[in-house]
Amino acid sequence: MAERVALTNADNGRTVSAHAGDDIEVTLTGYRDHGLNYTWSIPVSDSALLHRTVGGTTPRGNAIARFHAVKAGTAALSAQRHCRPGRGHLCPLVVTLESQGGGEVTD
Repeated sequence: MAERVALTNADNGRTVSAHAGDDIEVTLTGYRDHGLNYTWSIPVSDSALLHRTVGGTTPRGNAIARFHAVKAGTAALSAQRHCRPGRGHLCPLVVTLESQGGGEVTD
């Protein structure tokens, strides 16, 4: 018997099990924090093992998707969170620095 697995913002990084024939529903809620609006892209799968049957976003930044598990295997679901600044606000900028070969950073 097919089952439904439900995932939300709180399930970030969580591993779940589903069987062939099951449906996986992803519901991500956009939010506002300190004058910044955070919105979501439509969730996607990295594998043909999960077939997306429904996907969309709302003007408030929410995203939904439903995937059908076609066969056994391992797949990852992902969605991108985007910052949309309100009037008079700026989104934070994240900079990642990488060092290769054990180098040293000096002034």
